[in-house]
Amino acid sequence: MLISLCVLSGVSNAAACRQALALGIDVSGSVDDREYRLQLDGIASALRRKDITSVLLSNPEAPVALAIYEWSGPNNQRVLIPWHNIQSLADIDAIASKLVHQTRRPGDPSTAIGKSLLFGAELLMQRPDCWQHTLDLSGDGMSNSGPRPSEVEDAPLLGQILVNGLVISPDGADDHEGLEQLTTYFQELVIRGPFSFVEQAAGYEDYTNAIARKLLRELSGIVVSYRPRTKQLINPIVTRQ
Repeated sequence: MLISLCVLSGVSNAAACRQALALGIDVSGSVDDREYRLQLDGIASALRRKDITSVLLSNPEAPVALAIYEWSGPNNQRVLIPWHNIQSLADIDAIASKLVHQTRRPGDPSTAIGKSLLFGAELLMQRPDCWQHTLDLSGDGMSNSGPRPSEVEDAPLLGQILVNGLVISPDGADDHEGLEQLTTYFQELVIRGPFSFVEQAAGYEDYTNAIARKLLRELSGIVVSYRPRTKQLINPIVTRQ
């Protein structure tokens, strides 16, 4: 069966927003203050890249809506950037500036990926006007508190969104084994939806490049043939919009 990502949200093509994109940032105990700064500054830098601004502003009459939140333990999620329709360079600069000046708050040091997925899905459902609903979840470790990803996979809200992952090498650029293990974990338990994928960052120093690659891929429209329960692509047909 041919499925368009636009259909996932159940919103007609007459909607005003072409994509709701929520970015979830890992701020658990494995993330120190320098790494926290690298994530936020990395997103700000990526948003200002010409190739990304070009895609973001390609159709201002049906803009991308962006929201950003941080997460760690089961009861520790905080919205940093509420929903913002991106229709101009000024919109992008305002978001980037807020990220650059954002300060970290103390929180639960544990890693609750299942709860973060549910929080991101609930956030996305605040934008029913958007054609697509995409959650971009970053992390450098496996879930160790709250409901595990496997325990929330049948949650109705998660069936309405696309979830992609960005995994960060747990112990720096040379931790190839840790990066591959975490990638497999995200592929099997975290991501979901047609043509979902996992991007890799070889340590936090590589985060800017990784999030830029991920944003470009997520902001491109795709149509694929898909078997939902197995996450297998069948004769994929990809169209860039």
